[in-house]
Amino acid sequence: MTTRFEIIVGSMLGATEYVADAIEEKLAAIGYQSAIHLTPNLNDLEHDAIWLVCTSTHGAGDLPDNIQAFAEQLPDAELDQQPYLVIGLGDSSYDTFCEGGKQMHQLLHQAGGQPLADPHYVDVLAHPIPEEEALSWFEHSLQQPKVRARLSGPGVLV
Repeated sequence: MTTRFEIIVGSMLGATEYVADAIEEKLAAIGYQSAIHLTPNLNDLEHDAIWLVCTSTHGAGDLPDNIQAFAEQLPDAELDQQPYLVIGLGDSSYDTFCEGGKQMHQLLHQAGGQPLADPHYVDVLAHPIPEEEALSWFEHSLQQPKVRARLSGPGVLV
């Protein structure tokens, strides 16, 4: 059981940073601790926390520059059922829609991580303020049995 979230951000233009900030604010309001990692490194993350990856897609389906080194660490990692959630941001007019989020989910899962919910892919064409959609999904995810089973502490999950 945990009271902590590690928010892992992949961003080129800043939208996923806004998502991370909104989620961090919500977590603080309900009594949970979190840390945002803008240049994530596997060695800096607490393994007793729930990891939340928020990433966009750049170029032709690539991960943002700031999360690439973290992604490269994952194939050699042994995550031993590390609980995680993924929020991907993308533009559905591209055939690589949310490829960054899909890649991160695949890498985490292949390294032995345990997804607590299906990844959530936010289409910025349908949701021009993506943090609102992402926060709504995140609040809903906090109510799911797999997530609730991992949480402890004073948080009121609404």
